[in-house]
Amino acid sequence: DVIAREKLPIGIFVLDTGRLHDDTLALIPAIRDHYGLDVEVYEPQAAAVANYVFFYGRDAFYGSTELRHKCCDIRKVEPLARALTGKRGWITGQRREQASNRAELPEQEFDAVHGIEKFNPLADWTGDAVWEYIHAHQVLYNRLYDQGYRSIGCAPCTRPVLPGEDIRAGRWWWEKTEAKECGLHVAPDGRLVRAKEPA
Repeated sequence: DVIAREKLPIGIFVLDTGRLHDDTLALIPAIRDHYGLDVEVYEPQAAAVANYVFFYGRDAFYGSTELRHKCCDIRKVEPLARALTGKRGWITGQRREQASNRAELPEQEFDAVHGIEKFNPLADWTGDAVWEYIHAHQVLYNRLYDQGYRSIGCAPCTRPVLPGEDIRAGRWWWEKTEAKECGLHVAPDGRLVRAKEPA
């Protein structure tokens, strides 16, 4: 919204994992039409997806956290690396309120994995503040939020949450760990990267 209103020279991209909800996919052309912005779409490498499905099965991620991470690596992490190649920085919508492992999320940090700056301008926003902004500025949003979803990812890995449940309880709900991440915001060894300078 701000990029369009202020006509900022910032590119926009989305990761189409091949398993997104129809409501999520519908936002891509809607954003292009409504805001007049180009949205680049990055998809996983077809051969990598085919190999995963052949060796493990289409929904093997339900079987173990390791297989889920492998799926996320193929469908999200590798396409993100391509999207960020040659870029000087990137902007996320991460917020501290979303998860305990994001509690110390800075508004600006060095992304050591990709070697560029990473900006989290909504880091200190609450969910209520986000919705106030959406309604005040008539921002397009994913209609799955109207159906009880609070954190949206791939269709088979996301479900609505019950009132009082954690924001990310609907993500990978079959896993028992508290720190549920797909790998987009962590180092290759699984650590959260919160360094101001390269190590």
